[in-house]
Amino acid sequence: MSYYSPSIEKLIEAFEKLPSIGNKTAARLAFHMLNCSEEEVNEFVNAIINAKKNLKYCSKCFNISDSDPCSICSNVTRDQSIICVVEDVKDVVAMEKTHEFKGVYHVLHGSISPMNGIGPDDIKIKELLARLMEGTVKEVIIATNPRVEGEATAIYLSKLIKPMGVTVTRIAHGIPVGGDLEYTDEVTLSKALEGRREL
Repeated sequence: MSYYSPSIEKLIEAFEKLPSIGNKTAARLAFHMLNCSEEEVNEFVNAIINAKKNLKYCSKCFNISDSDPCSICSNVTRDQSIICVVEDVKDVVAMEKTHEFKGVYHVLHGSISPMNGIGPDDIKIKELLARLMEGTVKEVIIATNPRVEGEATAIYLSKLIKPMGVTVTRIAHGIPVGGDLEYTDEVTLSKALEGRREL
């Protein structure tokens, strides 16, 4: 039985659909929005609508961006001969915060996970191989998360890339096993990047 009016209940349910948001937090967010001015609510709604409308995937690296190619791929000061392969868009942000990596990225949008029905064709592996076929890339740094799926993806990629004559390295495991790049501090990520090894 609900103690809230249908409109509030619907708003709470909408917030509950967000990741890691339980009923209590959803209720707090709903009441916060109700206490905001109409102008603030409109700004919030417009920010979501504009992000949905304006953001696109970079056709080169598959990072999310307002432009295509994205600002990293189109930056002439970045070393285009080194590609850092990550699972998710948020991992690009995590790597950028280290200020250590000067190459470009490739976002896989997932990792190989047979248990979840995700195979090599379900993530951006073909697109990565197409980039390598251009012959300008010297090193691929695999920065997938240090979980079973991330490790499986790293090994799979290594087997595909090495025969192409490209050096394949893996970030060192300063990152805790089972952890996500997104939640790893900059110092740990910097050390992991420095200590990468060839696969």
